[in-house]
Amino acid sequence: MADRLYLSLWYPNFRLEALPAALTGVLRQFALIGQKRVAAASAYPIDFTEPPTYQRIYVVPDHAPEGPPTDTSDSIIETAVAEATEQLHGDMAYEFEMRWQLWTPEQPDSMYGHAHIAPALDTGESDADSDDLEVEPTLADPDAPWKLRTHTVRILGFGPEFDIAGFEQNGHLLVDFGLDTPWVLETLGDEDLDETAQIHIQQNVEKLLAFTLLVEKNCGISSRLLWTESGEPLAEKLIARLQRVH
Repeated sequence: MADRLYLSLWYPNFRLEALPAALTGVLRQFALIGQKRVAAASAYPIDFTEPPTYQRIYVVPDHAPEGPPTDTSDSIIETAVAEATEQLHGDMAYEFEMRWQLWTPEQPDSMYGHAHIAPALDTGESDADSDDLEVEPTLADPDAPWKLRTHTVRILGFGPEFDIAGFEQNGHLLVDFGLDTPWVLETLGDEDLDETAQIHIQQNVEKLLAFTLLVEKNCGISSRLLWTESGEPLAEKLIARLQRVH
């Protein structure tokens, strides 16, 4: 059964004033692996039952331009964070959507390979959007059963009064990776979990671990926790999945 996957981050002696810088730091690490710009930003008051008081959707180009900013400059990480957190309040949560590409099996009559795994705001992007990864020509074959597909990741920062100090449990910052399907592929039958499938699962796992290690190394956190909504560790789910075919 698919499960939501999260990464909670805590910082030493954290203060509300440090939230924009912390968000910028984590978004920068994500941009080293995924797309370079923010896809959408929102600010929620009190808790997530309330409608956002701020929301902006950015149109992210297929390839972020080099050189001087163009009309998409507002989607640059630093600009997007500064705008969304301009009114910084302790009872607010600030959410930023980013994109990256993960290997996905193409299955007939399956929506999995043609839709974002996590529900997300429509930014006008197509599944073919690139996160500047180089794909081997044989793996980019349009007839190949596996393709790189765009997935949404949400990075949230919490004020100390939001949702009755929910950051104590969820982290000062929370990364929502969406469903854990790209890493365990429980939608794929055991008979289809061949060597190629295992290689692509491993590549998805490596990307997840690379981001986690970048955050640990460069963001000044005091602790982190990778966890699923059900409480079952991702590593145990992956091991159990592979053991069924060996």
